[in-house]
Amino acid sequence: MASVSLFIVLFAALLIPLFMARFRITSTPTAVAEIVVGMLLGPSLFNVVNPGGTLSELSDLGVVVLLFLSGMEIDFSLFKRGSGTAKWGPAKLAILGYAGIVGVALLLSYALKLVGLFSHFGFTTIVFITVALGVVIATLKEKELLSKPFGQTMLLLAAFGEVIPLIALTVYAATHGTTHQSVWLLLLIFVAAIVLLLWTRRPFSFFARIDKSTTQLDIRLAFFLIVTLVTIAQSVGAENILGAFLAGMVMKLLRPREETLDKLTSLGYGFFIPIFFIMTGVRINLRTLLADPSSLALIPLLLIGFLAAKLILLPILRLRFKPRNAIAGTWLISTTITLVVPALTVGRNLGILTTQQSGAFTLAAIITCIISPILFNRFYQAEPDDVQPTRVHFVGANLLTVPIAQQLSRGAYDITLYTDDQAKYKTYNSEADVRLIPSFSEGALNEAGAFDADIVMLAYFDHDKNVRVAHWALAAKVPRIIARFEAKNVEDSAYDELAAAGVEMYNSVDANIAMLRSLIETPSTLKMLNDSTAGIYEIVVNNRRFTGLEIKNLPFIDAITVSQIFRDNHFIAPHGDTQLLLGDHLIFSGDKTAVAEIRAALEKQN
Repeated sequence: MASVSLFIVLFAALLIPLFMARFRITSTPTAVAEIVVGMLLGPSLFNVVNPGGTLSELSDLGVVVLLFLSGMEIDFSLFKRGSGTAKWGPAKLAILGYAGIVGVALLLSYALKLVGLFSHFGFTTIVFITVALGVVIATLKEKELLSKPFGQTMLLLAAFGEVIPLIALTVYAATHGTTHQSVWLLLLIFVAAIVLLLWTRRPFSFFARIDKSTTQLDIRLAFFLIVTLVTIAQSVGAENILGAFLAGMVMKLLRPREETLDKLTSLGYGFFIPIFFIMTGVRINLRTLLADPSSLALIPLLLIGFLAAKLILLPILRLRFKPRNAIAGTWLISTTITLVVPALTVGRNLGILTTQQSGAFTLAAIITCIISPILFNRFYQAEPDDVQPTRVHFVGANLLTVPIAQQLSRGAYDITLYTDDQAKYKTYNSEADVRLIPSFSEGALNEAGAFDADIVMLAYFDHDKNVRVAHWALAAKVPRIIARFEAKNVEDSAYDELAAAGVEMYNSVDANIAMLRSLIETPSTLKMLNDSTAGIYEIVVNNRRFTGLEIKNLPFIDAITVSQIFRDNHFIAPHGDTQLLLGDHLIFSGDKTAVAEIRAALEKQN
């Protein structure tokens, strides 16, 4: 019977995504569909799956892997990343918003206790403040919002909604359980996580050099971290899900390759995690739940609690975002399932939840996962920050920069030229967006906004001017600086200093040599560069939606020809089945009219 149950669950796990794809069910998370199918297979309807034995063990391993992958989703850079000149950055909004959620959840939990429907005040609060990090990330990825201020705010709120309840649940279980171990022992698991991080940082880089297909050292390291921290967590009286989550955070801080993330995600969501969610549904007995009036009354109240706890976000998100997006964000953060289900398992183990009450909590969480993503997609509208083109500023207007600016303006670029020469301003201001600065000084360029750009190109014919502006641009932390240097004085160290600081150099002599060499070696390439409709381009893959995708499956592959990929400081010859990785430089030829759309898709940070 156990093997038959395993077959049924695995067959269901295979059919669910195929069914959802066939009928284009995209607004409902796959995890919710798996729980619903589990309910159909369990005692609620067909009762064909036995929840014990091997399936129970695989389900327990599934929740561990789920929390491990959730830990790997935490983007630590968001906690130190600035938000431009905005008064309300993502970190401020997220901290204020989540503090409000905790406050409202406390009031709602106390109200449930007063009416006598659920007396465990602390446990209810923990469940109400949870957010489904995985669902939020998937939704933001689909809309390509993870790198935008709105997406960063949502991601931080979801991260708080997973980390803080997880730690609170661990403390709650330790103080209300039967182990009687000191809560202070929980600190040992955090110490162990730090030690493992420091110990594995160097070996991990070594693994990357010696790894091969038959060893898969990165995956072995991942499971070593999981088992180690889960074992320590259980030894100090903590929940194993805390150990798994910390293992995921350690793995994330080791900065694994994109292929490692893909392999771990494939292993988790391809096998272990679907079993966990299906078995969660199997354990819900709707017949018993519907026959219990008190548990049945809990469902609408819990649903109201899940949603009402997040309503405080509306006025807080309005401090930065438009009203429709504040509503959309509130709905998205109302999604909760990932941590609720493990929390309910803890509650049942502690004896504070009956099976019927656990089912009521689960059903309320499932309803949020069904309605919240749908309403988010209905309300969300792109913010101005979401559609900004690449800003390129030229310092120096002349016969070289004006034609370049005119051609770049036809693509996904916002071009501005700056000059302190009155005569050149009068000559070129009708040809491009040229701005006159009152004097050649750092203050004048800063005041004019010359360094508020993604790329600054220094194009004075005067070598010394470009050197000075390059230093000013470095001080202003311009992401990319391109500078013209026609002559290199061997006694002048400025060239080498600027090159070491990351300034990209060019000069007409080197450009002419490269052009003539191309004319001899690859005449068709040079003709393509000069052609009015075709050209050679280089685009960096920043959009995670395209990582792991084979070149032959790119949606725009018919419009381009990929010639080289620059990866890890090396050029590789691509084939149709070559997979794209994050940070790849894609060098291709194609029609100029398609380049702007391709660049916008591939270089969008997501």
